Amino acid sequence: MAESQNIEYKESWRDEYLKWICGFANAQGGKIYIGIDDNGKIIGVKDSKKLIEDIPNKIRDTLGIVADVNLVKKESKEYIEISVLQSAYPVNYKGEYHYRSGSTKQLLQGTALTQFLLSKTGTKWESVTVDNVKIEDLDKESFDIFKREALKSQRMTKADLAMTNEELLDSLHLLQNGKLTRAAVLLFYREPERWYKGCYVKVGYFGLGSDLQYQDEIHGSLMILADRTVELIYLKYLKAFITYDDLIRVETYPIPKDAMREAVYNALIHSNYAAGSPIQIRIHEDQIYISNDCVFPTGWTEKTLLGHHRSELYNPDIAKTFFRAGYVESWGRGIQKICELCKEADVPEPEYIVHPYDIMLCFKTKVGRKIIETDEKLPVNEPLNELQTTQKTTQKTTQKITDSQISILNEIMNNPQIGRKELAQRISSISEDGVKYNLKALQQKKIIKREGPDKGGYWKIIQQEDRGE
Repeated sequence: MAESQNIEYKESWRDEYLKWICGFANAQGGKIYIGIDDNGKIIGVKDSKKLIEDIPNKIRDTLGIVADVNLVKKESKEYIEISVLQSAYPVNYKGEYHYRSGSTKQLLQGTALTQFLLSKTGTKWESVTVDNVKIEDLDKESFDIFKREALKSQRMTKADLAMTNEELLDSLHLLQNGKLTRAAVLLFYREPERWYKGCYVKVGYFGLGSDLQYQDEIHGSLMILADRTVELIYLKYLKAFITYDDLIRVETYPIPKDAMREAVYNALIHSNYAAGSPIQIRIHEDQIYISNDCVFPTGWTEKTLLGHHRSELYNPDIAKTFFRAGYVESWGRGIQKICELCKEADVPEPEYIVHPYDIMLCFKTKVGRKIIETDEKLPVNEPLNELQTTQKTTQKTTQKITDSQISILNEIMNNPQIGRKELAQRISSISEDGVKYNLKALQQKKIIKREGPDKGGYWKIIQQEDRGE
């Protein structure tokens, strides 16, 4: 029998092996055999009777747990079997927390230790309360986005939303004893990076090689990230393939938008924000990588993740809020849905690259298709937008537009027939006169144009190649 996640061989006893026992107790339990070499060959132990008395006492006195220690005789040789059960509470060895992962022992530190201690107490990282942020500090636009999407998806009614922000947060389980949880801050605070450094999205275009050609950073609450990330990718990074059905212009993107949206939402929902690393979207000429830090459920493998599995959420309150907003349809189907959407669009199914603490999704285009034309070389460090410090969408091109104009473009992408009055209603920070001014500015910059009559017409976002840039 070879060494495995639950079995460890040692030729002789040393007191430092209490660390291994600690690791088994903190994981799924296991057995340590004393008197067997790494190849599984029995070599026997000396002073077996003394060890049988000493080892249980050392385990009890040092670790505070009880383990079964038995003397086994085979092939005329004696060896010791130490059976360790999984502990319901954290076990430490002289202040150190060890953990058995695979066939190795790890010393838990930093974020990993925090996650472990929370899991042992049955507490989710996202549900820990935050002392120095109050409900009135939360962002109005983030609440507006949630309410707009919840109504549009019919997950909530106007009657459901006729409540105060405090009542809404409580209904979403984002308050604990009147205090905001980490999930609430991530979802609705304008600058969650003040507390959690990895709460933003990086998008970069790399072309065929590994050299960055241009990039964006999208900052804000998870509601803002969900509202703007996909639209930015399709507005700036992806080139549509244009065909005509009779006189109707048809735009087909190399990656189906619904699949991309599902992938981005999954990354936002399941990301381990304690790790401090942003969600990264790397765009190459014929493939797109989306990666995020994560914490997999105990015992899960890549096969578990990619197969049919129960929904076991790392951030259940964030997931519930995304569900109520209509961003996701059901829990536990994200990967399956992305694959189905790609198959329907005749695009290769995405590949998943799974590591112990992060996951990467790779979209690939059909043979012969490109993400975007690469003739145009854009500079890396010239910002598109001059935004407020809380909404820094650092984009690389010489054209400059405002935060209000970005919001207008997002609405036009969702509904090209939208009028000035409805734009003002949807974007609470802009009056109807302000909408009129910004629409005119966008037209003058040749970013949008009006097609058809004032009544019954629609807005068209002009592709870069159509603007002659």
